[in-house]
Amino acid sequence: MGQWSTTNNKMRVGSSVVTQVFRVPYEERKMDMSERFGEGDSKGICQDIMGETGAHIEISQSKDQSLTFLVTGKQTAVLDARRKILTHFQTQASTTISIPKEYHRFILGKGGNKLKELEKNTATKISIPPTADSSDKIVITGTKEGIEKAVHEIRVTSDEQSKQAYERLEVPKIYHPFIAGAHNEKVNALMSETGVRINIPPLSVQKDEITIAGEKEGVMLSKQRILSVFNEMAKKCATVSVEVIKSQHKYVIGPKGSSIAEILQETGVSVEMPPSDTPNDTITLRGPQDKLGQALSMVYLKANSVRTTTVSAPAWIHKYIIGRKGANIKQITQDLPKVHVEFTDITDKEGKIRIEGPPEEVETAQKSLEDLVRNLIGTLTFEEIVVDPKFYKHIIGKAGVNINRIKEETNVIINISDNDGKNIIRIEGNKEGVANAKRELEEMVHKLENEKERDIIIDRRFYKSLIGSKGERIREVREKFNQVQITIPGPGDKRDVVKIRGAKEDVDKCYRHMQKLVKELGESSHVLEVPIYKQFHKYIIGKGGANIRKIRDETQARIDLPGEGEKSDVITITGKKESVEEARDKIQKIQNDMVTAASVSFPFEQANIVSEDITIPPKHYNSLIGAGGKLIHAIMDECGGVTIKFPPTDSNSDKVTIRGPKDDVEKAKQQLLELVTERQLSGFTAEVRAKAQHHKFLIGRNGVNIKKIRDSTGARIIFPTDKDEDKEVITIVGKKDSVEKAKAELEATIKEIDNIVESDMCVDPKHHRHFVARRGEVLHQIADQYGGVMISFPRAGITSDKVVLKGSKDCVEGAKQRIKEIVHDLESMITIECIIPQKHHRTVMGAKGFKVQGITQEFDVQIKFPERENFNNGEQEEHVNGDGANRPCDTIRITGKQENCAKAKQALLDLVPVTIEVSVPYEYHRSIIGQKGRDVREMMEKYDVHIVLSPADQKLDVIKITGAPSAAASAKEAVEERCKQLEEDRADRQLRSFELKLEVDPDFHPKIIGKRGAVITKIRQDHDVQINFPKKGDPEEHIITITGYEKNTEAAKEDIMRIVNELNKMVKEQVSIDHRVHARLIGQRGRAIHKVMELYNVDIKFPRSTDPDPSLVSIIGAEENVAEAKESLLNQAEEYMQDVNEQLELEQYTRPSTRSDKEGGAGAGAGETGFVVKGAPWEQSTPNTSSIEDFPSFGGDNSGPAAAAAPSTSGPWGPRR
Repeated sequence: MGQWSTTNNKMRVGSSVVTQVFRVPYEERKMDMSERFGEGDSKGICQDIMGETGAHIEISQSKDQSLTFLVTGKQTAVLDARRKILTHFQTQASTTISIPKEYHRFILGKGGNKLKELEKNTATKISIPPTADSSDKIVITGTKEGIEKAVHEIRVTSDEQSKQAYERLEVPKIYHPFIAGAHNEKVNALMSETGVRINIPPLSVQKDEITIAGEKEGVMLSKQRILSVFNEMAKKCATVSVEVIKSQHKYVIGPKGSSIAEILQETGVSVEMPPSDTPNDTITLRGPQDKLGQALSMVYLKANSVRTTTVSAPAWIHKYIIGRKGANIKQITQDLPKVHVEFTDITDKEGKIRIEGPPEEVETAQKSLEDLVRNLIGTLTFEEIVVDPKFYKHIIGKAGVNINRIKEETNVIINISDNDGKNIIRIEGNKEGVANAKRELEEMVHKLENEKERDIIIDRRFYKSLIGSKGERIREVREKFNQVQITIPGPGDKRDVVKIRGAKEDVDKCYRHMQKLVKELGESSHVLEVPIYKQFHKYIIGKGGANIRKIRDETQARIDLPGEGEKSDVITITGKKESVEEARDKIQKIQNDMVTAASVSFPFEQANIVSEDITIPPKHYNSLIGAGGKLIHAIMDECGGVTIKFPPTDSNSDKVTIRGPKDDVEKAKQQLLELVTERQLSGFTAEVRAKAQHHKFLIGRNGVNIKKIRDSTGARIIFPTDKDEDKEVITIVGKKDSVEKAKAELEATIKEIDNIVESDMCVDPKHHRHFVARRGEVLHQIADQYGGVMISFPRAGITSDKVVLKGSKDCVEGAKQRIKEIVHDLESMITIECIIPQKHHRTVMGAKGFKVQGITQEFDVQIKFPERENFNNGEQEEHVNGDGANRPCDTIRITGKQENCAKAKQALLDLVPVTIEVSVPYEYHRSIIGQKGRDVREMMEKYDVHIVLSPADQKLDVIKITGAPSAAASAKEAVEERCKQLEEDRADRQLRSFELKLEVDPDFHPKIIGKRGAVITKIRQDHDVQINFPKKGDPEEHIITITGYEKNTEAAKEDIMRIVNELNKMVKEQVSIDHRVHARLIGQRGRAIHKVMELYNVDIKFPRSTDPDPSLVSIIGAEENVAEAKESLLNQAEEYMQDVNEQLELEQYTRPSTRSDKEGGAGAGAGETGFVVKGAPWEQSTPNTSSIEDFPSFGGDNSGPAAAAAPSTSGPWGPRR
């Protein structure tokens, strides 16, 4: 076994998987602000790094909040993962070093590999300026340790490439601190003296080599000095090891290694710390033997300079200890700057609080925290309630309204959680608040458990009406049944079930109410489809939607028209049955009243709409309509789109209504009657299949081919519509022999169409562009029309007039003929010129070419505008058609048929803007502009013109309007109409500005104004006037001003004078009443005095504190009422004065005597009778300590003269003590 063991050891193969452990101290951590570790981005970041690098990462958190990472994987993966971990979890620093530009390439290495390797090894990001950049600055970003390593390696590489002297010394790492000195003082001094660059590896780099680069002489001197220090320290250095617990190492090191540097500076002893990622606690001190004792004392002092202790506190009160935004903990530590308080993770059930800092400060902080914890535990508590999660949304309420209300009322914290399957509501706070909140929550849960839920099925088409505009209708229902929750499925939910939840009784009431609403909606949702010819839809809508809006307002029915791109001509009306029928009649009346001349836009010659009924037995309805309505739709399409309406199945009517243009109605009537006759004789049906693209050829242009077969056989041929699923089936209906004959002809034609041929024709190349323009729009139209024939024009750049056509023979021939017709039309086209100054082109074209597009479509012409030219002087000369030499930039070319070109030219000229001036007084300009230019902007948009008003500094009475002649004229009329309106308004304002003044005694003003302005407001409203009262103390205090129409001001004056006359009849009497009883007469909030004023119908005014006579009270009213009120006030005042006098007497007897009273009491009170208090405690004076009477001696003779002469000190309460 031993041999095998030895052999195995010798044969061991190195593993490709490595493991690296490293630590991120708490002070260098990047905080993700999560409540506990692992809940923030940490977990996700590690997973991302593992996915990117392939390394396995384990992460843990120590009690001191530092992070430890265990990374396992291939060497390169581990290094890459380490760099990424430190980037995300450790605070990043940045430094910049200058390296000569010529050495950058050596740092980069071949293909940048050396730089990448360096970044991996040091876990940093190194930015080297590009070659084109003259900068020699290299930026290194990463952790402090990584930056030190990177700087060292870069400087070593730079020094190696330097052409100056370069030395590499092997000096053991343990002697580097003696060479560098504390804070690098020695090495910096040496570099300053010799002018060389000395690179000593930082503590984190485990290398022995020291490099020196610079002038040869300086390098040699520096080498000699360094070796001298090394040899000296190697001889006299001794070591001592000391065990210090790992948690205290950071205090020995100090901030940025300052403590170690301090020990080295004072004692010359180097302190060697074990790596942070190892469990080793041993610290090694190296230096002169006689200094080791002092250094050891300093190490112990540094290690014990910070004390750590813990305070036990339940984890749930930690947040209260911390306080809002850390207020409580700040109050404890504000005078203890060196104390660090750390709270354990919330998952720690023991709830420890860790305190770290100087021993004295830690003790103070510990005492404060323990007091705070005891206080919080005594005043705070928590309760947990288990609640079914389905009740959470009801407890929380909409936008948290319920839970927030409970929190505010009870001043507690409520946390709702369903983590780990524990459906718990936790309440924290003061004991009373927690009890109240728990009771209310339990009541709410109990109520929810006893609630009822009902489903009501409502058709989805009623949802919009049920909810109402902006939810108003459903809001009314919810307010009416405020204890019920109504849930309506959302737009994406296809269910038709509305849920009602709440108390049983309320749910049932709400259910019945909802059923009633749905029933009303059903009654008001009668739907009727009215076919109206597509050409008449615009007249149904009216200008700006005026007609359709009027019908909707009058009938209160909803009217929906098909979109412009839809082929349907059916208008849908929804509402109550009578409203729907009324709307239908109004729409049909508009259609019947419309008479327009026949044009290419209408498929009928006369637009007089008629309606005719024919009698057809109901037994033939199904055969006439056909499968899927094919037959009846074919008849309607063939007869110009007439409407054929069959009576409902339950009406037992035999009247079929045909509606449309007179000739088309007659044609449809004849076909229907023929079909009825055919059905009575026979009803044979057959089907033929043909490719959908060949149907158009079978039908022929304007239906000529299919009509020929129908006329020759007497059978009806029905082609599939867009709604049919099978687009290839052609149905033939009629007598058996007619159907068979038509079928044979169709099959023969289809066979011919299926025979594909290829042919060519010649088309002048100048016309090729017309066919292929707009992505071959014309060619697509020809192909669709002639059975999908393929047409190939020569490619661009090939000079040829040969056009190839491929398809069925008849389709090819038809396409050829159509191309010839188009070429003939093109050759008959002319091009004319229209001269319009270039500056007007933009206006003529309109926004996005809207105007000119309308002209091209209306007159079937092509219009080409010239390229825009720039003018240096900014001015252009205007030219009229035929006058002088025309410039190319003004010439617009119109191509098309001669008569269309002339019309298009005139239409363009009509769009050329003109400028007209309108005389408008300058004072009206502001009113025409409107608020923020709104009115003038609306006018410009409405009439499509540009309006320029006078500049403010010129104040011209002219407004300029620029636009098309007709538009400018319309705008001018609008401006003149506005001016006329403004003149009328100004005249009206002048009439309303009539001012009337009248004199009224200021004492009457309050009565005229009335309580809270009620009287004067009524006068203002009744007469539409403005009434202004002067301020008190104004020189014209007696003048009231009335403004408005003259007639109205006079009427208002009469109303005011009527009040004044009534006030003049009143008398005013002043009575003197002791001011001490005024408050009792007035009563609380004036209730007593108001009662007197209402009882006697008088006005009573009490004096102000600043009045000369504070006892004078004024009474105003009718003479008799004033007398009665005066008598009542005097009687009350007399009663109140008795109470006042009694109170004064009582105060006189009970008030303590003053010193002056005692001094003059013997003489003044000799003749007075009554009870007199003497010797009371409040009359005792300060004792005289030198008095024998007050302080007699003990054991002496008290029978002397002094004793005999001592006066008696007894009083009503006995002898004085």
